[in-house]
Amino acid sequence: MPAPEKLTTTVSTKGQIILPKAIRRALSWEAGKKLVVEHAPEGVLLKPLPVFARTRNKDVFGCLEFSGAPKTVAEMRAGVLAEAKRRHARN
Repeated sequence: MPAPEKLTTTVSTKGQIILPKAIRRALSWEAGKKLVVEHAPEGVLLKPLPVFARTRNKDVFGCLEFSGAPKTVAEMRAGVLAEAKRRHARN
């Protein structure tokens, strides 16, 4: 079996490159897709930019105000299940 064809591109005078269509199609990367560019040991790594910034629990813990007695785990599970049933019934 022959080796797969290597795809190539060229860096423009503005530092731009065009990703081959086969790669863009395989990754579902449309025009305007934001990418993270990382220097890697073997070259350059391109990854999709995350939709949301990375957060830590301590950054968001307690950000929503709540007054009243804390809910038990059983009460929270019941609430989530009730909402899921409500949303499913709507469809």
